[in-house]
Amino acid sequence: MTEKLYYSSPYTKTWETNVKTTFEKEEEWFVILETTAFYPTGGGQPFDTGTISGSDVLDVFIENDEVIHKVKKLPETSSVICHLNWDRRFDHMQHHTGQHLLSAVCYSLYDARTVSFHLGSEIATIDIEIDKLSQQQMDSIEKAVNHEIYKNRLVHTYFVSDQELQQLPLLKMPKVTENIRIVQIEGIEHNACGGTHVQSTAEIGIIKLLKAEKQKGATRLHFKCGQRALEDYNEALKMIHKISSMFNTGRDEVINRLEKWEHNQKELESENKRLKEENNHFLSKELIGKVETGLLLHAFDDKSFKDTKDLAIKIASEESLLILLASTVENRVILMHDGSFQFSCGTFFKENLRSFNGKGGGNDRSAQAGFASQEDMNAFIKFVKDTF
Repeated sequence: MTEKLYYSSPYTKTWETNVKTTFEKEEEWFVILETTAFYPTGGGQPFDTGTISGSDVLDVFIENDEVIHKVKKLPETSSVICHLNWDRRFDHMQHHTGQHLLSAVCYSLYDARTVSFHLGSEIATIDIEIDKLSQQQMDSIEKAVNHEIYKNRLVHTYFVSDQELQQLPLLKMPKVTENIRIVQIEGIEHNACGGTHVQSTAEIGIIKLLKAEKQKGATRLHFKCGQRALEDYNEALKMIHKISSMFNTGRDEVINRLEKWEHNQKELESENKRLKEENNHFLSKELIGKVETGLLLHAFDDKSFKDTKDLAIKIASEESLLILLASTVENRVILMHDGSFQFSCGTFFKENLRSFNGKGGGNDRSAQAGFASQEDMNAFIKFVKDTF
């Protein structure tokens, strides 16, 4: 069986070893080593990456108690030099130990047990058995967990027998009865775990809680540790600086300026809506006055389809007309009437749109469509005019 350096020497970055065997499966290449520090996916922690004699390690997993390495190409010699992607490994170590500490604090403060852990490339999460967390509770958890980081508590990993396991204060007993590995944070907890961990809580750096959301009867906590947390803070800071610069104000005044801007925007939107309604009033009167055959047909070069649709709705509420309005800005049309016509707009579109490269639909009183080009739309408008 392969010697697992990720258990005995988790800080190993480079090592020499021999290839036990290689094999091909579905045009992919796999290697089994005598000794490996590449951690296989498991327990919520992703696999390690790196190289085996220059060949990229694409995946690592356990199969029949062997550590299998999926590689870009097979090594040319039986003796190989392996390099671990240390930044990725250390990130995983920070987050896995951080998860243990965070879970312990959640249980200590609110009796909330952790039921699952996920470590993604961007965000880490734990699901805890609690209905919801207030912002005050989240602040308390974050303060407490970082306080434990500052205490620089040692982290121990070791294997125990089933008998020794019974003497440990574990919240959750493991399902296995052999090769039981314990991760102990001094003064905090004992936990059965097969992941890689830092040597002390200080190496976690910081734990930042991002948000809490309900998840199938539990609460999911999103968090970042160490370098990820620092990078997240830097990105947030850049964003604040940019907003401050846009509003020509200091960081402490950004919220006030944004609230003022939001208030002004709402006033402008309200005024814009009033002006559009006023304009539609006069425009509808003008268009209705030009109708001779019971069909009101007009194409707008300067209106969005939404504004065009709003105008059609207004006219239909005031006059018994068949209305076809178009927006050349978006190559879209709306066909509408007030219900007094024995005519289905949706059926008409269904029967005729395809001939003009149009797509859309609707019901008896209203239908809308879009066209591949303005030429197609204009041809459809002419067809409607000639039909009615």
